[in-house]
Order: sequence, then C-alpha cells, then structure tokens
Amino acid sequence: MKLIYYPFLFICSVLSPLPLRVHYFIADGLYLLLYYAIRYRRHVVWKNLTSSFPEKNEDELRRIERKFYHFLCDYFVESFKMVTISRQEMKRRVVFKGTELVDEIVASGQSCAVYLGHYGNWEWISSLPLWVSPQAQCGQIYHPIENKEFDRFFLRLRQRMGAVCIPMNETLRRLAEYRSQKRPVVIGYISDQVPLWTNIHHWVDVLNHDTPVLTGTERIARKLNHAVFYLDVRRLRRGYYEATFKLITRDPQQSKEFELTDIYWRMLEQTIREAPEYWLWSHNRWKRTREEFDARFEVVNGKVLPKA
Repeated sequence: MKLIYYPFLFICSVLSPLPLRVHYFIADGLYLLLYYAIRYRRHVVWKNLTSSFPEKNEDELRRIERKFYHFLCDYFVESFKMVTISRQEMKRRVVFKGTELVDEIVASGQSCAVYLGHYGNWEWISSLPLWVSPQAQCGQIYHPIENKEFDRFFLRLRQRMGAVCIPMNETLRRLAEYRSQKRPVVIGYISDQVPLWTNIHHWVDVLNHDTPVLTGTERIARKLNHAVFYLDVRRLRRGYYEATFKLITRDPQQSKEFELTDIYWRMLEQTIREAPEYWLWSHNRWKRTREEFDARFEVVNGKVLPKA
C-alpha cells in the first residue's frame, strides 16, 4: 500500500494549493472517465435510482444519474482541497445555520448528537468548530481505515478545523471521558450506512425500500441524554454549502424506542427527494433484505443470533 500512498500524497501536495476552479476542471475530466470509460458502479447506481423513484421516467433518472457522477467527482476534488484550504475560505464555502440553539444547549452543560447522511460534502462538515462556541468539543464518529498511512492522512484532514475523530468502537468510552471532564460535545453521526447482520434491530421504509438501519446514534443519545439534531445539508452551487441544524429533541430519554431513528430517516429522505443527485447512490445500500434476515437470524433477548 505504500507504493500507492506516497504517490497519492505527492499528488495531494501538488494539486491541493491550486484554486478550486482548477480542481473543478479536473473534476469535469474525471467525470468523463468515471461515467463513460470506467463506468464506475453504474449498475449499482442505476439499480438504486430505478427502485427508489419508480414514478420517474428513464430520462429523468438518467439526468439524476449524470448529476450524481458530476457531484461525486466534485466531492473528490473538494476533499483534496481540504489539505490546504484556509479556515477563512472554508467558512465562506460552508455556512452553518441554527448554531445559536446549539450554543445555548452547550452553555447549559448539555451535549448534542447530530444526525447526518452521506449527502453533500460530508467531509467539509468537519469545519463545524469554526461556527460553534469553543466551549464545545466538536467531533465525528468514524470507521478507521485498515491502511494505517491512509488512516493518519484522513484523520489529519478531518481534524484540521478543530474537530476530533472518534473511532466507532471507542464512542461510549470517549464520550464518557468528556462527560467526566464536564466538557460538552457536539458529535456528528453519519447514520445512513448499512448495518452488519448482527446489528440489525430495526427496519424503516426508505425510498420505497424495506431498509435495515443503524440505531446506535439513538441509543447513545438516550443513554447520555444528548440533545438530538438533524443537520440538513444543501448544496447551493458548486463549492458552496449550507447546513442547517434542526432540533429533534432536547429530551431523548422521553422518546419511544426507535422514534428518533424514524424521525431522522424521514428528514433525510425529504432532503434526498428534493435534490437526489447529492446522495451517495454508488453505495450498495439495500443488499440486506428482511427475507434473508428472517431466514438466517433470530432475535433472542434483544440480541441477533444465527439460527441453529
């Protein structure tokens, strides 16, 4: 992997300082390569789009498909730009709204859990510390990359603006440490990933699919009594985003089981339907079905176990 990592690092160091208009010129070329030549995961994207929007005709779906690949290439080069982008430019390009309420909650001593999805440029959301009170420690839960060089690279990238990255398997321990230090946190959870079979506890109707969903964000928020927000991300135009905090509840312990998860998915689905090209359609999101789950697993005392 080092044979890949060091050329990758060199390319980043050369390309990142260039103006974003140059990056977008590169993205336009990358789009032609990915969409027409390599045809990167086009079968997955098309399957996802056609099953999610049966009411749309082929021309409409093709337009969404092409817009998605254009955006995906923009996402790649925007992420490269994070290596050197200044705080001032980042703050100009990603505007957060509703942070007054976040600051008010943090000032009261309560922490915040923030739901978001693979929508828009989720990497640029790590600039949140530029917008909220320094009294809060901002961060995000992430899956460590197996290759340690790439893992260190992306950690530096995502922590440049003052956020911390917390490995998923250390979430409760790290949050408990902040709590013992009386340090409020504002933690982002990208919660639209596919759960492992043994982590499936709830299903939601999402975009015409019976969808297994992650419920860990809700369990953590309820356990630690974190105020819960949905971050509604919009792409205003190329290179500019607006992210609005929408309060779901300040008292998660009063919510019913899976209620917060259901609300999150309803809000995310609304965001996706309004501008579907900015969601990560290349992910094989519906590869697990309830029929296969029921055939292979059973739930015993709240635990998912393989059937004998």
